[in-house]
Formats: sequence, C-alpha cells, structure tokens
Amino acid sequence: MSITALDGRRFAEMVIQGANHLAANAKMVDALNVFPVPDGDTGTNMNLSMTSGAKEVKNNIQEHIGKVGVALSKGLLMGARGNSGVILSQLFRGFSKAVETKAQISGEDFAHALEAGVETAYKAVMKPVEGTILTVAKDSAKKGVQAAQNSNDIIVIMEEVLREAKASLKRTPDLLPVLKEVGVVDSGGQGLVFVYEGFLAVLKGEELPESSDLLPSMNELVSAEHHKSVQSHMNTEDIEFGYCTEFMVRFESDKVTKHPFNEGVFRNDLSQLGDSLLVIADEDVVKVHIHSEQPGEVLSYGQRYGNLINMKIENMRQQHSNIVGEIPTALATKHPGSSKELQEYGIVTVSMGSGIADLFKSIGAHAVIEGGQTMNPSTEDLVKAVKEVHAKKVFILPNNKNIIMAANQAADVSEEEIYVIPSKTVPQGLSALLAFNPSAGLQANETAMNDALKHVKTGQITFAVRDTQIDGLEIEKDDFMGIAEGKIVVKNKNKGKVAEDLLSQMLDEDSEILTIIYGEDVTEAEVTTLTDFVEEKFADVEIEIHNGGQPLYSFIFSIE
Repeated sequence: MSITALDGRRFAEMVIQGANHLAANAKMVDALNVFPVPDGDTGTNMNLSMTSGAKEVKNNIQEHIGKVGVALSKGLLMGARGNSGVILSQLFRGFSKAVETKAQISGEDFAHALEAGVETAYKAVMKPVEGTILTVAKDSAKKGVQAAQNSNDIIVIMEEVLREAKASLKRTPDLLPVLKEVGVVDSGGQGLVFVYEGFLAVLKGEELPESSDLLPSMNELVSAEHHKSVQSHMNTEDIEFGYCTEFMVRFESDKVTKHPFNEGVFRNDLSQLGDSLLVIADEDVVKVHIHSEQPGEVLSYGQRYGNLINMKIENMRQQHSNIVGEIPTALATKHPGSSKELQEYGIVTVSMGSGIADLFKSIGAHAVIEGGQTMNPSTEDLVKAVKEVHAKKVFILPNNKNIIMAANQAADVSEEEIYVIPSKTVPQGLSALLAFNPSAGLQANETAMNDALKHVKTGQITFAVRDTQIDGLEIEKDDFMGIAEGKIVVKNKNKGKVAEDLLSQMLDEDSEILTIIYGEDVTEAEVTTLTDFVEEKFADVEIEIHNGGQPLYSFIFSIE
C-alpha cells in the first residue's frame, strides 16, 4: 500500500485518531511526573487541547486539506491548556499555515509542513530548552524531510517521523539532568508520539496497540524551564534592546493595497529593529512582540498596514527583573460588584478551591476562573473571562507556571487589551493583586504587581502519588511532602510534622507575615496545632488563616 497524496478527509481521520489515542493514554502521561505530586496534568492538558482541535475538524470535514488544517489550528488555539497544550497548538498552527492553500498535499509537502510547525512552535517559546516536546518535534520533522527526499510515500515518511520521535524521546534524559536523575522522559514529547502513532495507524489502516512501550514521562516542571527569565542572567546595562513592544495591526484594505502584506517580509523588516521577535498573522490582524531600542519606528512600520490596537511598551531597563517569569472547562465567576459599564481596569485570576476564589474576590478580582483539580483553563476560558470583565485594560494572574503560556496566548488572540502578570503560585497572585492600585497608571500598576511577585515566598504541603528519588530525598507513595518555592525539601508520613518542618526552614528573622491557606482535607484541630507551633517558635510573625477549600494541597503558605 502506498499513499502519495493526502486530502482533507484522510487528514481529518488522522487528527481524530491521534486525539483518540492521546486521550486513551492521557492518564498514564499524567501519572508519571518528575514531582510525584497528584496534580500532574501534562496528559490532561494535551488531551483537552487536541480534543478541541479534533472537534473543530469533525465539524469541518471536507476534501480540501488546507481548510481542514485551518479548522484544526482554530480548535487547538482556543482549546490550548497549559504549556504543553499551547506548544502543541503552535506545532499544528505552523503545519496548517504551510498547507492552507492546498487541496491535497504530497509526501514532500507533508514533511515540510511538519518542519514549518516546528519553526512556529520554537518562535512561540521565549527561551526554548532542548530535551522537551520541542526537541522531539524538531528531530522527527527533520527525519521526515530526509525521508521525503527518497520517497513520496506519506506512509514511509510518517513511519520515519514516528521512529525518530520515539528515538528522540528516549534521548531527552541526556539533554535535561532532572530527567536523568529521576529516570524519566519528557511527557510533552511522549504525548506528541501518541498523536503521531494515531496518524500512522490511519495511514496504514491498522488498529492501534492498547499500550505503548515508551518510557515514563515528566510533567511541566521541565517545561517551566522554557520561561526562565533571560533578565535573571544579565545586568541592566547588558540589555541591548530596552523596550518590550507589543501591538496588533488590524489590516485596512487601502493600506494593504498600497503595501501588500507578506508575513515573511514583515518579519524580516522588523527583525532589523530588535530581537525576541514574534509575529503571528491571519487574514485580519497581525500580532507583534519585539524588544527594540526604537519602539516608535516599530509602530510606524506596523501602521503602514492598518490600525494599531492593543499597544504596550515596557522599559525593560527599568524593570528588567520583572518582565516575565521563567512561561474540565473552567468557569469564570463574576465579582459581585462588577458592572456592565466599561471599566478602566479589570482583574482576571485563576484559583483552585472555593475559599481561595472568595479570597481573591474579596480583595478586588473581577473574575475568578475556578480551574478545578488541574487549575489549567484553556485559552478560550481566559478570553471569555476577560470579555466578562468588560474593561479597557485587563490584568490576568495565572497563579500557576503551567497557565502562563495560555494566558499569553489569550492576550495574543483577544481583542481586549490584556496584560499578563506571570504569577506562578496563589500567594504570588494574592500579593500582586494587593499591589494593584485602581487610581494609579498602567505602567505604575504593572511595575508594582510584577515587583510584588519577588517579595513573597510560597510553601505547599501535598502527598506523593508514587515512589521516587529527587533532590536527594527518597520519597514513598503517600508520603506528605513540603515544597518550598517549587522544590521538595521535607517529607514525612505525618502531615503536621511536614508542615512544621517546612515552616521551620522557610521562616526567618526577616519574615513578618505568614498566611496559612488550608485545604479540604485539613481539620480545625490541625490548623490550631500548627498555629500554636508558629506562635511559640516564631513569636514575632503575624499569622493570617484562611479556609481555601483547595484539593490536593493540604496547606499553602505565603510568607512576606
């Protein structure tokens, strides 16, 4: 059997089968994490993202593969959840852009479309780190292009793509030390392999195996490495291009007639004016992010093609340490005092647990997305919440490192003016919200909220879902673990003992306020015992207590 031309109907079958195969293995991907905490959600995020894309494809099945690709890209974009889901959406966005004008594609077209997807995904990540889903996608696409030089059979090409994807996945521990330490591979890469297995099964007309022989995978702990701030590795005077400039151009027919828009030319021209360039375009608008020394020139260039909207310019020398961090349908809950009149500012935040949601609303959040166990709302969830706020300028507080990319993507696709404050924990989100001053200007608020992230320490108590060894600790299933600033530092079978040991490490002479947010599994007696311990050992520390009602995490500590 040989396939030398791929049309929209067969590609739709590939997408649907890829989504189904990923869904069948999502729990396995979730369960095998570097951190043995119970909120591993890489498989869940990729599954929900791919399912959203497949749903859109099902509603647009036709012969023209380019149009099916557009549907896939749209569904993935709006359904993308977590870092892994956003990267997956970008892989297929690039693929779809490469084939959008074609009714059917050859083997060579297919291989180059995969490569185009890799290029798009790498551009979407501020600082790509090898040993992740990006590496697996890059290596396998390169192998596909090589295979296309010798054969136009799409089955042969896809076989080579999948073979190299599996090989690349098994090499990821050699690229990231944390993977080798725990003896796992990248979970995002494994999720992509499941999708590719579904693709090949449709092409060959075969049934998929019930299980995969791949190695275990890691969670988005590693994906967080994509977003380590470049500013943390340089001095202020080392910043060559001082202004982070973001804007969108809504095309105008008269201007585009005079200056026909070509995304490649547009990107190349802007690249002469700075670095960290990201250009995302469709038929109506183009979104631009660039670090430039002359933001005025950048805006003037963009204005050649249409109206400027959603403009934002930040002085990175002034706030270089505050720019960006590292990088089930959620329901947005309106603030009781929100109004349908257009407000100057709006705050959208993400929460887990009704008590934490109430806490955010009580200090000024206009919409709280209660993300449930995984706390990973989709791009579309965030966009809807922003619209519900009905404000001129909206700040999003993700409160989870795995939501920051989805929040940034929401800012890209939304018509509203959105500013993402890269809070990675609930305490950071609360601190940033408290720093917000509705009477202050945009620049002052953004600086203050970003600065607030640096002045709070986060501790968490949760339990292990599997045995593992990490950071020199031997952890057994059902152990309680104390996590300080994202790192497991203590463990014990006794929840209260872990809480006391963790606070003993985190509290010091500079600590002034300890906020204890206790979860749904904690009793009042346990809270009292812990409070008595702190009052006795750290008499000068002021204590605030809130019933967060959050799942998974017995305690969340905020220390200022």
